[in-house]
Amino acid sequence: MKLVVVEPPGWKAPKGYANGVLVENAGRLLHVAGQIAWDAEQRLVGRGDFAAQFEQALANVCAVVQAAGGEPAQLVKLTIYVVDKRAYLAASKACGEAWKRHVGRHWPAMALVQVADLLEDGALVEIEAVAALP
Repeated sequence: MKLVVVEPPGWKAPKGYANGVLVENAGRLLHVAGQIAWDAEQRLVGRGDFAAQFEQALANVCAVVQAAGGEPAQLVKLTIYVVDKRAYLAASKACGEAWKRHVGRHWPAMALVQVADLLEDGALVEIEAVAALP
């Protein structure tokens, strides 16, 4: 399996994501349900702390990918739902550091969507993903 980042000619290079990821010779596609900042006992981690919740939600996504036999570098698409985009922007440096700890320098196609609320009271971010596994 090969992942190829696709960027239209002449476009400025995106920072922190890819505009497209082509999966060649795909094996299996794993769709990861939206993950919030729950620990293994489904207790919310980092109440009121966007960066802490982002890191836990991302770690949860990576844990599901690893449970399926994959690795974070096989993520091809993420949708990040936030209740406050300004909180995301304010925590973007810490979120980038968390990204590097869990995923490294791999950037899948991503979207950020602000929503009115999330299912769990106090949840600030939810991440769903697709990974291409061999």
